[in-house]
Amino acid sequence: METVKSADGTIIAYDRAGQGAALIVSVGAFCTRLTFAAPEELKARFTVITYDRRGRGDSGDTEPFTAERELEDLAAVAAATGPRPACFFGHSSGAAIVLRAVAAGLPAAAIIAYEAPFANEETPRPSVDPASRIRELVSAGRRAEAVRFWMSEVVHLPAKTLAQLDGAPWVKDLEPLTPTLPYDIAVTDGGVPVAELAAITAPALIVGGGKSPAWFRRSVAEQAAAIPGARLMTLDDFDHNAPPEVISAIMTDFFAGRA
Repeated sequence: METVKSADGTIIAYDRAGQGAALIVSVGAFCTRLTFAAPEELKARFTVITYDRRGRGDSGDTEPFTAERELEDLAAVAAATGPRPACFFGHSSGAAIVLRAVAAGLPAAAIIAYEAPFANEETPRPSVDPASRIRELVSAGRRAEAVRFWMSEVVHLPAKTLAQLDGAPWVKDLEPLTPTLPYDIAVTDGGVPVAELAAITAPALIVGGGKSPAWFRRSVAEQAAAIPGARLMTLDDFDHNAPPEVISAIMTDFFAGRA
């Protein structure tokens, strides 16, 4: 593990593995730097860098939080990898961070964004403000309920799947990450940031799942349309999550020659 200090003084922890040009991975909700395990084929081509977003794992957290802090954290990790622009892969809210950071001027050799969850009018709406409700539950020590609320009101898992959460040991593992869920909401707030994304000049690949809900497919298409020269890729056999070997093959192909 290595660490770097972000703009507001927060310590951000990261790992690096492999050899070659820097490839920084930004993960989504309920994830840490250990979530993405890079296959050996990817590490043979790139130095894969995974980091703990603030408030997670071995990274610190500093109040007050704003969405811009997440962009600064990513920029700090990128600066620690050396002077050459890195390649970036982001998934879910991690993809939103990559897109917004590069749009704000973070140098990038190329970027891949897998389903940044920018909402639109087709997106199902939670029954209450999700960030406020999660903060209430966390403050009350009801973190298991915060996990369930996220899964039901934000992710909109089917009732049958939700029933499987009760007593599931892996739910306990997610509880320490619940205080950071409002951060995931903040970095995607306001819908597709068309004006921001129009400022991206790096080669960009926007990836979506063919089995994802219609609102997600629309959002991904709008993101690709907003970025000059971006490519849109649909993974017909997957939804919001595809296995590392599938993602790694996409990264190897798209980043080859751009790193």
